[in-house]
Amino acid sequence: MIKIQIPATSANLGAGFDALGLALSYYNYVNMEEADGIFISSLDNTPVPQDESNLVYHTAKTLFDICGKPFHGLKIEQLNNIPMARGLGSSSACIIAGLVGANTLMGSPLGLDDLVNLSAQIEGHPDNTAPALLGGIVTAVFDGRTVHWVKQEVFTTLKFVVVIPDFELKTEKARACLPKEISHKDAVYNLSRAALFSASLLTGKYENLRTAVHDRLHQPYRMELIPHGREVFDTAYSLGAYASYLSGAGPAIMAIVDADNEYFCGKLKFALENMGLNNWEVHELHIDNDGTKLL
Repeated sequence: MIKIQIPATSANLGAGFDALGLALSYYNYVNMEEADGIFISSLDNTPVPQDESNLVYHTAKTLFDICGKPFHGLKIEQLNNIPMARGLGSSSACIIAGLVGANTLMGSPLGLDDLVNLSAQIEGHPDNTAPALLGGIVTAVFDGRTVHWVKQEVFTTLKFVVVIPDFELKTEKARACLPKEISHKDAVYNLSRAALFSASLLTGKYENLRTAVHDRLHQPYRMELIPHGREVFDTAYSLGAYASYLSGAGPAIMAIVDADNEYFCGKLKFALENMGLNNWEVHELHIDNDGTKLL
């Protein structure tokens, strides 16, 4: 049986809508082996589909079919730390687990670019799937068939502090609230800030990050779906965060914090409790440069 570790991901990074994403030190684990039939279990009591609708299973079976390899079934054990429908790439983690697991079981007939392309075709966009597979911060363009990507490893002690609300926000609903068209002015606004984010993060000009995560394509609209979201943003900045942005489609909120800001998490938790948000989780994470790997 093979064991796969898949990182959570944070997409968009403010202005980089459907183009930027990074991997984080928060992991799902999937054990997989070939079997006669479908045997799917959860190792942490998180409810997961136990039939062909299971995304890990369905993705793995799809890859066997693409490669023309005989398929009789799988035994899959899942440990799900990444919360579902929160904006941390839970579905992408399942897709990547299925692809990497199946590819490994078949003797790795597909290369890295093949897996990047297939994962984006299944998910519909590469901003979560690419960093989940590759690690680091990934800039990607998907033309509908091929992902044109660049991975950059990030060696920084910055903390990525994620606030996870106690409710789900389906990506479909989060996309439905977005406008069909935008102005030329707003397009320029986002393009300049998306470029600024990567350059500033990689060169250590962290004072630019607050400006770089400002966005006019998705965050103003999605924020309306997240009660207390603006308050959390304001609180993070008042506690010294470099930047705050919606992670993916939300509702998770990410704060980028200096390593020396030692008590940020404790102060943020206290502030959330004062807002009555006792069930919202706060986790301190870092960038994962390795991506998905076999253990």
